[in-house]
Amino acid sequence: MPYIFVILLLTVVSSLNSQSIEGKIVDSQGNPIEAVYIIHIQNGEHTHSDFKGHFQLDNINEGDSLLVKHISYDSRYFKINDLNKPVKIELLEISIALDAVVIQPDLDALNLFTEIDVRARPVQSSQEILRNVPGLFIGQHAGGGKAEQIFLRGFDIDHGTDISLSVEGMPVNMVSHAHGQGYADMHFIIPETINAIDFGKGPYRAEKGNFTTAGFVDYKLKKRINQSQISFELGQFNTSRFLIMTPIVNTETQSTYIAAEHLISDGPFESPQNFNRTNILVKYHGQASETETIGLNFSYFYSDWNASGQIPIRAVEDNSIGRFGAIDDTEGGNTSRMNAQFEYTKYLNEDSFIKNSLYYSRYDFDLFSNFTFFLNDPINGDQIRQKESRSLFGFNSTYNRILYLGDEEALFQVGVGMRQDYSRDNSLERTLNRKEVINTVQFGDIDERNTYAFAGISYTTGPWVFNPSVRFDYFDFTYTDDTQVLFTEASNNAAIISPKMSVLFNQTQNLQWYLKTGIGFHSNDTRVVINQQADNILPKAIGADFGAIWKPIPELLVNFAHWYLYLEQEFVYVGDEGIVEPSGETRRYGLDFSLRYQLSKSLIFNADANYTIARSIEDEPGQDYIPLAPDFTFTSGLSYTDKKGLLAGIQMRHLSDRPAVEDNSIVADGYTVVDFNLSKRWKKFDFGIQVQNLFDVEWNETQFATLSRLANEVEAVEEIHFTPGTPLFVKGSIGYIF
Repeated sequence: MPYIFVILLLTVVSSLNSQSIEGKIVDSQGNPIEAVYIIHIQNGEHTHSDFKGHFQLDNINEGDSLLVKHISYDSRYFKINDLNKPVKIELLEISIALDAVVIQPDLDALNLFTEIDVRARPVQSSQEILRNVPGLFIGQHAGGGKAEQIFLRGFDIDHGTDISLSVEGMPVNMVSHAHGQGYADMHFIIPETINAIDFGKGPYRAEKGNFTTAGFVDYKLKKRINQSQISFELGQFNTSRFLIMTPIVNTETQSTYIAAEHLISDGPFESPQNFNRTNILVKYHGQASETETIGLNFSYFYSDWNASGQIPIRAVEDNSIGRFGAIDDTEGGNTSRMNAQFEYTKYLNEDSFIKNSLYYSRYDFDLFSNFTFFLNDPINGDQIRQKESRSLFGFNSTYNRILYLGDEEALFQVGVGMRQDYSRDNSLERTLNRKEVINTVQFGDIDERNTYAFAGISYTTGPWVFNPSVRFDYFDFTYTDDTQVLFTEASNNAAIISPKMSVLFNQTQNLQWYLKTGIGFHSNDTRVVINQQADNILPKAIGADFGAIWKPIPELLVNFAHWYLYLEQEFVYVGDEGIVEPSGETRRYGLDFSLRYQLSKSLIFNADANYTIARSIEDEPGQDYIPLAPDFTFTSGLSYTDKKGLLAGIQMRHLSDRPAVEDNSIVADGYTVVDFNLSKRWKKFDFGIQVQNLFDVEWNETQFATLSRLANEVEAVEEIHFTPGTPLFVKGSIGYIF
């Protein structure tokens, strides 16, 4: 009994002496570190640092210890010696540490994979910006200036119809675009400015709206840079790139930097691409007060190019042209985009904050293409021009509050927003040699407005997290048809409610099970909604994911999922022809698998495999294949980094054969390509070499089953038309840090 009394007395005294403690996590230069995992050794309680590096822990006694962990910093123990003043903990940066990864009980745990990838193998080109998303493949088929073709989860997404892409929350997808619905050109991002990638597969996040069917990707840019950087790249095919990044202001509470790049290349084609791209970014981030932060982004992008287009297999096989030749080498175009974005975050108290974002984009697009050669016009050819000038603006406001329900916590979130698109002189014309307009197919002005609201709550009880949410979207469509003699303006509107539900079970800190379900949608083109009086203006996507994120050992992180997605109608405007091609209801289901394994302190192995069955519901078996839907993709590689500044990597990507038409009678060939990179920092200099297609394989980057006719042909032929993939391509770089 005396021993029990002493223990109880010590416990009471300890509880009376225990206090809360606040602290800040910084790097070696005093910059705050976000998302650091802080564990109280004595009682196991934990928390995370916020964007200012701040954290708070309760029930702390003098002499207690904290374990501080982050994937990019060396873990350390910190002893609490004084409860009366905030602590400041400095972490030293290391290459990467998978054993510091903790599967947090939140909905974004999958971002651990992109966080590892961004740090283990930094993005080094605009093409790699999207390839850093597990399971996502891209293809370029217009000289580097056009938005990439995207593949994900059994979707040929074209240029963005079924994936929502954004940068710092600002939408990239263009509704009712001249070249196709959801067109998303990511080339205004400077790769070196990327800090993190927020992604998700399926329609399960309430704050993500239009085009979020197969998934979404949101790129986060660096808030600050600490050193100036200048670099120059030189490679085959008259390729060169110049980059400069420099901080303008860099204090503890304020940061401003500027980044700019200029890229030119002729590409491997017989007709030089004369590709030019210029990017400029100015970014500011700062604290207006202890409870307010402000962010300002301004960027400008311009690109122009020539293109050799997709060529028919028959012309290569009969030696009419080479693999890198062209039927019509007058294709090409130019595009530009100016973005301005303002963000304001206000912390109302310890438990709530509101985040506001306001953005504006000025966008111009002018593209010349020829897909069918002399099918429709045997004399002048089938070249088309697609053109538009667009103003896009919108805002988003989100309120977040932590609610205390008994001993449990819940995060409540509600948001509202609006997006307005004004697309002027949106046109499709038949042209000759980029100069002569033969006839105008479509010409008019598009006004499209999307207003929305969403709400959700993330409730944690024990190992469970429940996240019900709902989203409401309302669309106004207006089209002024300038091909008519008399003023002709028509409008339509539609609304959709999208409920969602996610359930997490955190069995341990190293194992999370999840079940996600929800409804998403992709909107139809305004011209379809108006001219064809479409019945299905906002086709639904209904999906479910069941999977797990698991760390069986400290150095290994695994994700596996079984998923299903039903699409009410793949019914979109085909910008290349100015027509509508409804393909009815579809269903897709499959398996995702991702693995990251740290073989040593410096070496990380990655692998992502995705298997999909994609079929049309309304067609007969054998006639129900979805053209260009990939059924198996696989990427894998090794990444090496060390403290001496050496970085190396080898990455392989494989896309299997896939049907090009509904009955699978024409097949798009798969490919396997390996890339290699090596760089070394010596004092203040960076030296590097990049090799694309290391083994110089012949591969077709993009492929379409197209009905076309050549100048010397009497009958049209339907077969694969392709853009050849890059052959062995070597480029070197030198940079200086100051």
